[in-house]
Amino acid sequence: MSTKSAKRTKRTKRTKKRPSGTPAAPTFARAGLAPGLLGALVLLAGFVLVGGEGFTIIRYAVSILALILCVFVVQAKTWWWLVLLAPIAVLWNPVVVIPLEGGGWLAAQFIAALTFVVVGIRNKVPVRRE
Repeated sequence: MSTKSAKRTKRTKRTKKRPSGTPAAPTFARAGLAPGLLGALVLLAGFVLVGGEGFTIIRYAVSILALILCVFVVQAKTWWWLVLLAPIAVLWNPVVVIPLEGGGWLAAQFIAALTFVVVGIRNKVPVRRE
């Protein structure tokens, strides 16, 4: 076999491996990723503001983002995440303040930030086709 014919057979093998047609549409979306990461950033920024007047803004943001994630969790039918997200929405609620102080509050901030990241990454909302 000559070198030219060997090169041709290699080329034809490569072209056969290429996919043909259009790629398949995704079946799910990670809709909670942005609110999850944003919530984690807000919680980490809240470490500086714990106990101050600016912490009220952190409470509003965290509570709202936790409720947004709750909606995405319900849409994905992964109810077990509500066990973690509902207490976050209640603890950081700025209207009815639950007093936590010291190391307990800082630990809660860290655990909530981890929860936001994990839920944002793991939650898959099905894509509706219309």
